[in-house]
Amino acid sequence: MSESFDFIIVGGGSAGCVAAARLAEDGRRRVLVLEGGHSHRHPLLDMPPGIFKMINGSKYMRYHRTVAQSQLGGRVQEIPQANVLGGGSSVNAQVYIRGRPADFDAWQQGLHGANDNPGWGWPDVLPHFRRMEGNERLADELHGTDGPLLVSDPGHVDELSRRFVQAVQRLGEPFNPDFNGKSQRGVGFYQFMNRAGRRCSAAYAYVAPLERAPNLDVRLRARVERVVTRDGRAEGVVYRDRHGTEHQVGATGGVILAAGALVTPQLLMLSGIGPGDHLRDHGIEVRADLPGVGANLIDHPEVPISARVTGRRGYYRQGQGWRMLRNGLQFKLFGSGPVTSAGVEAGAFVNPRDPAAPPTIQAFCVPIVYVDRDSRETVRDGYGLTVTTVVIKPRSRGWVRLASADPADMPLVNPALLSDPGDMDEMVAGQRFFLRAFEESPLAEIVDSMILPDGAMSDAALREHCRRQVKTNYHPAGSARMGADGDPGAVLTPRMTVRGVDGLHVCDMSAVPDINAGNTNAVAMMLGDRCADFLLDRLRAV
Repeated sequence: MSESFDFIIVGGGSAGCVAAARLAEDGRRRVLVLEGGHSHRHPLLDMPPGIFKMINGSKYMRYHRTVAQSQLGGRVQEIPQANVLGGGSSVNAQVYIRGRPADFDAWQQGLHGANDNPGWGWPDVLPHFRRMEGNERLADELHGTDGPLLVSDPGHVDELSRRFVQAVQRLGEPFNPDFNGKSQRGVGFYQFMNRAGRRCSAAYAYVAPLERAPNLDVRLRARVERVVTRDGRAEGVVYRDRHGTEHQVGATGGVILAAGALVTPQLLMLSGIGPGDHLRDHGIEVRADLPGVGANLIDHPEVPISARVTGRRGYYRQGQGWRMLRNGLQFKLFGSGPVTSAGVEAGAFVNPRDPAAPPTIQAFCVPIVYVDRDSRETVRDGYGLTVTTVVIKPRSRGWVRLASADPADMPLVNPALLSDPGDMDEMVAGQRFFLRAFEESPLAEIVDSMILPDGAMSDAALREHCRRQVKTNYHPAGSARMGADGDPGAVLTPRMTVRGVDGLHVCDMSAVPDINAGNTNAVAMMLGDRCADFLLDRLRAV
């Protein structure tokens, strides 16, 4: 090993930044973060509307192409993933959602309902959420106010967003002032991970305060190729720097994988940890035969509804000409105006089949018309509104596999969106519900024409619309899940250690047994915080 650290964190995304800061904050341990992407400091990344620029062909994203999706007529999709310090928190729409308590209680019970993952119930994870959170409006037993992650109400709300909220209330849904409160159900305005419209990513919240700390070393454009193991223990990693030079660095306290649910399983397999037959097929020596590596891939599927509206409503052309100059100046001088909005201001959680039961659909309201072009969102000409419906507890399961033993090759990915018939049923029900919202006042008065779905509205037509339009909600998860002893699909122990390999841990969304109901970024940060606690507890016990 050319160098040695106490801990090496592979991936400087949402989870990795939090884990790194927690392990380094007291100055006693040397922590190395290896991030394959770029710096998070860029005006378009800080500014909420920049997401629409960054997601479409930017160096700040990597684009994973799926295998052909038979359930979608052979479509090949793209899953954009962050390629920047801060990970998804540096490029996402900043929506702050944690999921509901039942999500985490179910994690604790595990897939077999036998308390497989003790210590993962809602009472166990809530303190981590509260410790992270610096909420501008909410202060109670569910919300923190002095954490480094700044959480705020939208700085600007468009007329179309307000009309959407009122229309959904007319369908019988209650107004919900806090989707992270006692009940998730209802319609309202999201909170965001920013302050005065300026992004508060995991990089800004956790790494930036320690950037002068001598014990925290963050290396960008450093692509890890494999974990080095010896006699059943992780000793370090091999990575290549931006010039292609190979380095091997050691870790005395542990290696923590936080590269995301598509790359973390790839790295495990490249390191000889995964399904034995699959590894041998690629000529990789098996260090730990774990069939669950790369299995259980979950993602939230989303399908759009779009309509043109009358008048000059929404954000179309807000970023052009004199409006762009005016809005940019307002943002620069006062931290207010349209530039403080990523567009996703309003949303809802509903159960179209049984309103009294837990929500099955999440909706995002965006005051522009955008369409999916090979999983890249493209704004269309004209003033309008897009509402995306998302199945928040999907049953569909996919996988991640190696394309080859070459670390430069991206992995094979099969998200299997809507492959379970129940997910398609839920999606169609969600589409029908929100199509009704377009027919309710005060939306109905300004809807000029529907764009998507286009044509018939029968169940068969809506299913075909869903097959044509479904895409990732950018939330891959579950591909190296935790579980109990004796569970053949479990990759991790409940303390986030890779089974059969001492000193190797996973702290990103790969680790979860099931996906939470809603956006996953805050959950990923919680996982980083919890993993750091486990490691610090172990050190204190020595």
